[in-house]
Amino acid sequence: MHRFRALWVGLLAALGLLAASRAFAPYANVKPILVQDRDQLPAELTNADEAKWLAWTRQQDKAIRARLEQGELDSTVNLLLYGTSFTKQQRITMERITEASKSGVLRARVDDLVTGLSAPGDNERLIFVQRLLRDKGVDPSEDPKTTGVFLLQNLQRVVQERITLENTAHPKEGDPLDRSSLFRDRGLSLDTGIIPDFSIEQTLRDLKQRGVLREGQVARVAVIGPGLDFIDKNEESAYDYYPQQTLQPFALYDSLIRLKLAKADSVRMSIFDISPRVIEHIQHARDRARKGIGYAIQLPRDIARPWPKELLGYWNALGDQVGVASPPIRPPAIFQGLETRAVLIRPAVVLSCEPVDLNIVLERLNLAAADQFDLIVGTNIFVYYDPFEQSLALENAGAMLKPGELLLTNDRLPEVSGGSMHLAGTTVVPYDAPGVSARQAVGWYQKQ
Repeated sequence: MHRFRALWVGLLAALGLLAASRAFAPYANVKPILVQDRDQLPAELTNADEAKWLAWTRQQDKAIRARLEQGELDSTVNLLLYGTSFTKQQRITMERITEASKSGVLRARVDDLVTGLSAPGDNERLIFVQRLLRDKGVDPSEDPKTTGVFLLQNLQRVVQERITLENTAHPKEGDPLDRSSLFRDRGLSLDTGIIPDFSIEQTLRDLKQRGVLREGQVARVAVIGPGLDFIDKNEESAYDYYPQQTLQPFALYDSLIRLKLAKADSVRMSIFDISPRVIEHIQHARDRARKGIGYAIQLPRDIARPWPKELLGYWNALGDQVGVASPPIRPPAIFQGLETRAVLIRPAVVLSCEPVDLNIVLERLNLAAADQFDLIVGTNIFVYYDPFEQSLALENAGAMLKPGELLLTNDRLPEVSGGSMHLAGTTVVPYDAPGVSARQAVGWYQKQ
């Protein structure tokens, strides 16, 4: 009976999405944004009418999706510096690249990666990078020298972008949400990690305590761009010894049940993404779930890096509402002091998560009132877009929410005069540890 109910919920979710039509935001709905942001508009939208708007959205959709390739090249740099599946060389931080270059460690890593790319075996990350390089006209198996030069030039590009970013990033003092469209000129990255998920759970707890959310309120949920754990750009969370995984959909489901904001086996979740890799990954997980196979998530933690008790408690509990403990994959010997745990997500939970190819900047689902969302979550997404695009994304999210419901994000989004969404509040989540002061803010944007 329990399994039948879960499958029925999944079927209803699928039928709801089939009935919903995906469309670019209508010109009539974006006119207030075009008026408000007329000094920041692209040249193609000067004195815009419906025809100009539709032509621009089609062109811009292609441009945004094209940024995925640049993000994949960025991830190749992370693999070069931090990967352990193709080399025994020590890992290299960005701050130590010059030293690693002089010592020969960088050259050795490049050589090892080229060797791995020429014969990747069943290493899914190396297979992907090999395919990516071949699409760029570089074949590791036929021309290792050119491959090495390409990898070094790609690294040089990312280093220069980081220097430029550090010199130009000036968040507003006292505004924990403002990150000033930091990555608007960079590729779209699929990086993911546990900190945003911890911040969302703490925010949901805060909203419940304030009475903004109540028990059993959330049933229809969306996640924007959950990411795919290829290998993170931060050394402390960069691992490639386990299969690629997505975490946020299951972490959010887990938090909603733990906080009793949703009822077990009654959550319908849509996953919005423009990355074919993310969509295919989730579809593959759903195919396996239909055969009764759960989805394993690996949760390594470096004990040398102190965590506050709240974050440690979250790590220990993550997944216990949506799965069962599973034997973790053993990390390589290079990771001394790495604590690991793993969770096998129940097939019914996986089947409740439906991937949808949707560009939140430009597109929305036209949903019946009963199918609109009770909650939308998007972390580390909007920082890749300029203020005009952020305004469009905010209103597209609003169009899919039920009245009074929330979008949670760790970026400040420009509100539109007369628009449907406004910032109702902010939760600041500290994760300080001895010698480390850190925090993340999550804004609650509410549909009026």
